[in-house]
Amino acid sequence: MPLKLVIGNKAYSSWSLRPWILLGQMHIPFEEVAINIYEDKGKRLMRKHAPTGKVPVLYDGDIHVWESLAIMEYVAEKYPDKNIWPKNKAARAHARAISNEMHAGFQGLRQHCPTNFVREVRKRELTEAAAKDVDRLEAMWADARRRFGKGGPFLFGKFSAADAMFAPVVNRLHVYDVKVKKATREYMEAIRALPAWVAWHDEAAKENFRNPTYDAI
Repeated sequence: MPLKLVIGNKAYSSWSLRPWILLGQMHIPFEEVAINIYEDKGKRLMRKHAPTGKVPVLYDGDIHVWESLAIMEYVAEKYPDKNIWPKNKAARAHARAISNEMHAGFQGLRQHCPTNFVREVRKRELTEAAAKDVDRLEAMWADARRRFGKGGPFLFGKFSAADAMFAPVVNRLHVYDVKVKKATREYMEAIRALPAWVAWHDEAAKENFRNPTYDAI
């Protein structure tokens, strides 16, 4: 029986993207259940899947996991041969640290530049808080690449859960035309070239629902 992943709207759901792109890029079979989380019916339905009422949610038979990082840890445990986290102990610890930092922080950028896969690239001036978040992201990514990224174009060389955690940020920096360093842009383009990223982007464009609040930003 394949895993089942409950997700929200591909156009806007940053948290749904994280485990989805991980599973897709790691070629782990799963069944997708998509819910429009911006409609009352969808909100009620999500309460049946997670105590938080939020996406994503993973089912593996009778096992039920919510929260993106928890899902990734479960998948890493279930598929140890997939190297969800880097093999090297120091790299793995670093990857988990920055992934947790992403999970808990960057509110300035999140609020000012929400994830939007149907937005045309259009510049938005950053608030002070958002600009500080971008500075931290660039420093964080450069440090990971310098210390652990010799084996490929991703943060720890090969694609890992850490890259999945930062995938929505790549969308934000791109569609709001945020000025970034050359090395940052190179990393962003590596993420945007992933087959799983391309599939998510293309499927987002086909969704019927649009959120006028987000699209007006």
